[in-house]
Amino acid sequence: MQLQALPAFADNYIWTLRGGDGRAVIVDPGDAGPVEAAAAQGLEPAGILLTHHHDDHIGGVLELRRRWPDLPVLAPAEDRIPLTARRVADGERVRLLDWEFAVIAVPGHTLSHVAYHCADAGGQGLLFSGDTLFSLGCGRLFEGTPAQMLASLDRLASLPGETRLCCGHEYTLSNAAFARVVEPDNPALLRRIEQVQAMRAAGQPSLPSTIATERETNPFLRVDAPGVRGAVERQAGAAGDRVETFAALRRWKDGFRA
Repeated sequence: MQLQALPAFADNYIWTLRGGDGRAVIVDPGDAGPVEAAAAQGLEPAGILLTHHHDDHIGGVLELRRRWPDLPVLAPAEDRIPLTARRVADGERVRLLDWEFAVIAVPGHTLSHVAYHCADAGGQGLLFSGDTLFSLGCGRLFEGTPAQMLASLDRLASLPGETRLCCGHEYTLSNAAFARVVEPDNPALLRRIEQVQAMRAAGQPSLPSTIATERETNPFLRVDAPGVRGAVERQAGAAGDRVETFAALRRWKDGFRA
């Protein structure tokens, strides 16, 4: 099993999960070009997982299907994904190649967003979270409510700690600038920032992270931590309950400039 992040656009990742025979599951191919380039090196697309309807996550599917007409596509029940696809829903288990994926509804960034959790892939779990959970951050609330997004993040944070987080964008360093303002004395966060800086300086992706790392470092998974609640209270004037704390934290991030 080989997991690879194919860079696309300015900061997207198209994830590929490849077996020993070269056949691969492709996650959120917003652009066909990187997949076709990987195919020239031996990758054979054998199935596509889509997390949500935004074009930078689905825009390459039609072109890929022109080359591989029988390519199965799994997607959430969403009219804004104008493709022939098997529509999946929360709690389903779906199989592509040798891997079984649990479908997890994660409304917030969009109302129909789903994530895919593979409990055993190469000895560790994998989470393809799209634009819901990022390393050191989370997606903007374009459609959902703070309560919905927090519930979605709680579900993802409850996965086993060794689960590898494969999200849709290389946002870790920019997220780190905000996380460090929120929790400047978090030693796990400071270690993670040093690690990411070294990885990016070497031209490597900062991903995958792990769920355990995110629990220790991601402020959006830490709304119950005293340091995060205190920072929000100082910034917003009050922290409130955990949903209000999360909402204030997300608003703070929306207006944050490093």
